[in-house]
Amino acid sequence: MQLGAIILSGGASSRMGADKALMDWLGRRAVDRVADLALEVGAKIVVTVGTADYGLPLVIEETPLGGPVGGVLAGAAALRGAGCLRALVLAVDAPSLTAEDLAPLLAAGAAGAAYEGLHFPLVVALDALPSDARADWPMARLIERAGVVRLVPPLEAQARLRGANTPQERQALLAELAARANA
Repeated sequence: MQLGAIILSGGASSRMGADKALMDWLGRRAVDRVADLALEVGAKIVVTVGTADYGLPLVIEETPLGGPVGGVLAGAAALRGAGCLRALVLAVDAPSLTAEDLAPLLAAGAAGAAYEGLHFPLVVALDALPSDARADWPMARLIERAGVVRLVPPLEAQARLRGANTPQERQALLAELAARANA
């Protein structure tokens, strides 16, 4: 199945205090780290969804800052147009994820998979997205209605999977990323 990736980058970054996509993660922008990971795990196309142009294909949501479901639906429409059948949905605030963190989600069949207690990362079959889905839905409803299975997240990956929404979370993940790079 042709895989495409959606990077959700349309949030206000209010808790972080700066655009999370542009933040430096060991010499690289967060959005670039996330995009490179998507390509590494097999995405044929990577789109960002939001309002800012980061040099990658950009999809503008119908309602900017309208929430993650609107971003997923806008990104899914773009991926369908590019011939994709599945989407890997990633948050721009999780640039320390690894291919190993995503492997169980990518291996899940049928409608796709997400980790228990988290909305992202998410792998979903585009034809599993409900045709009546609306941008104002809660993400949990979209995931449930799509029939996505929930997997138990690996304990050691939980912070990476949640990502960095605050400067303190970013510092902790940066320290882990630096330790992995120096290992």
